[in-house]
Amino acid sequence: MKSPQSPTAPEKQPSQSVLENLRIPMQAKLAAAWSSFMFLYIYVDYLALYKPGVIDDIQAGIVHEFTTGPTFVATALTLMAVPILMILLSMTLPARVNRTINLVVAALYIPVSIYNAAGESWTYSYFYGVSIGLEVLLLAFILRYAWTWPRRTASPAILAAGLDSEPLRTPQQA
Repeated sequence: MKSPQSPTAPEKQPSQSVLENLRIPMQAKLAAAWSSFMFLYIYVDYLALYKPGVIDDIQAGIVHEFTTGPTFVATALTLMAVPILMILLSMTLPARVNRTINLVVAALYIPVSIYNAAGESWTYSYFYGVSIGLEVLLLAFILRYAWTWPRRTASPAILAAGLDSEPLRTPQQA
């Protein structure tokens, strides 16, 4: 039941609030994209274990036609470590180096992602098509973000002095 309102009370108006769209720093966008890539990368490998015969092959020392010796394990670790480190590096490197590293690593990982489908049966083409498609899409976002990194103008004196890093902000500005 509605409570009575005094005749002098202001009438409630429906809220007309607008959603706030905050500007996300480029470093955070890149780290989020690399994090998403890593989740997908790990889960694709995990879900591939459900294919018949995969675990038997692993127990026999074979993964994707390779013997699981020290070279394979080191290579696999390296392939996983690079995108993992890109999450941290995307948040911590200076803008110029950050942009370059993201462009290079994302471009190199497109063929790595596509290679996952090599030698697979057509039975799992949908699985590999979706997973590789999403991985390449995330890498394309990383390439786009890094390529279109916003630039700011600086005077020649600041550039010559090497002081072109982002200025320090007070807590009120952050």
